[in-house]
Amino acid sequence: MIEPRDDLNLALLANVHPEDWTNPAPRDLYDLVVVGAGTAGLISASGAAGLGARVALVESNLMGGDCLNVGCVPSKVLLRSAHVAAEVRDAARFGVDVPPGTIVDFPAVMRRMRSIRAAISPVDSAKRYSEELGVDVFLGRGCFKSPRELVVGDATLRFKRAVVATGARAAVPPIPGLAEAGYRTNENIFELSELPARLLVVGGGPIGCELAQAFRRFGSQVTLVEMEGRFLGREDPDAAAVVRDALERDGVVIRLATQLASVERSNGERVVTLQPAGSGDASAKLETFPVDEILVGAGRAPNVLGLGLDEAGIAFDPRTGVQVDERLRTTNPRVYAAGDVCMEKKFTHAADFAARSVIQNAFFFGRKKLSSLSIPWCTYTSPEIAHVGLYERDANAQGLEIDTWVRELADVDRARADGDETGFVKVHTKKGTDQIVGATVVARHAGDLISEIHVAMSAGMGLGRLSGVIHPYPTQAEAIRQIGDQYNRTRLTPLAARVLAWLIRARR
Repeated sequence: MIEPRDDLNLALLANVHPEDWTNPAPRDLYDLVVVGAGTAGLISASGAAGLGARVALVESNLMGGDCLNVGCVPSKVLLRSAHVAAEVRDAARFGVDVPPGTIVDFPAVMRRMRSIRAAISPVDSAKRYSEELGVDVFLGRGCFKSPRELVVGDATLRFKRAVVATGARAAVPPIPGLAEAGYRTNENIFELSELPARLLVVGGGPIGCELAQAFRRFGSQVTLVEMEGRFLGREDPDAAAVVRDALERDGVVIRLATQLASVERSNGERVVTLQPAGSGDASAKLETFPVDEILVGAGRAPNVLGLGLDEAGIAFDPRTGVQVDERLRTTNPRVYAAGDVCMEKKFTHAADFAARSVIQNAFFFGRKKLSSLSIPWCTYTSPEIAHVGLYERDANAQGLEIDTWVRELADVDRARADGDETGFVKVHTKKGTDQIVGATVVARHAGDLISEIHVAMSAGMGLGRLSGVIHPYPTQAEAIRQIGDQYNRTRLTPLAARVLAWLIRARR
């Protein structure tokens, strides 16, 4: 279920899937049955139970889902170690002499990751949800038997309402020889105990870019292949270009418009063949070389099969997931869905707030709409990319005219002091106004900086008012205030300038 079986992972499993767990006797009728104990499922279950509802939570694998076990938590712990490795490598820039021979102890890095993951896991544990929150926790595969019944092992759970929150898994492209040669995804890359000398990363999305950079900083030779002409295709092109430069400075070899054509085993090694993306010519090879590990980060596929969704009258698509309306109801009006199983934006925080909407809509005749959720996100490369609202292309597609305001970090005192001059803050406003419609930040802590802009958007605070928010000096967040200054300076028309000059002269 999760490897290696050391003391730390055994402590993790004791929380998220205890071997000696006994499922409770089911109640006659549940107010809510939740299928899946990832973020969306845990929030749905705990929120409903906190309101006094009778709740059953069903999980076939690990409580905490991807985020705790194979996603956000282990990856960010790993990235922190990679950042430290880069800081030691570059210490001479800051006048610090690091003794030669300093190395990355990869087994120690991975043990630290397992230690922190295990320490966090009690919050998502079966014991806590059962004993502290009053949720009936069933470990086992749940399958709908009818529109109002779910079967787990020998137990049948009858419900008034249900939530499908089974999440998603790594999507693996059909590459000849890949399965036979062996590969890794985010679901098992954190089981490594030895650093691979040569790593091929398939996919230039957030997972691929984050881990490609991390493993290169640990010392692996890393090649990243992406079928499109640029990676991080969802992001602002200027932001993606900054991150690409950063990865290449770290030594990641990037092959864009390139696909993994095949994998073979030769003399005990995995030998990969790359070719131009979309090429039907088998002879159009870019190169062939051996690797020690292959990491596939080519997107996510919703977990919808084997759940008996047809029996419950729940429409779904294997590619896009469970079909929901704006209120997150499925085609069975008594069943809702939340999280990666039904949402395009597959983020932990998006699943969290979608689940909150489900509780409102299911129990309080709420009208909370999925489209009303303003969801920021961050890719945790170095530097990070964070975004909220519309991109320029989105505004163009909607016929919305915008003004764009940019502050380069090279012009921000704290960024220069920290040696983090690469990056920028970019804010889009509705043309002729200070109404913020979108923003992108590229910086070391972009994920933290974007929240200030998101708060302003959520509160209806215009860009001009951010100019009046006093920030501690020096901080990188000053860039946001300075963009507010940029906007306010445009309001000083020639006529207004002449009037102000006349008033100053008159008061001499």
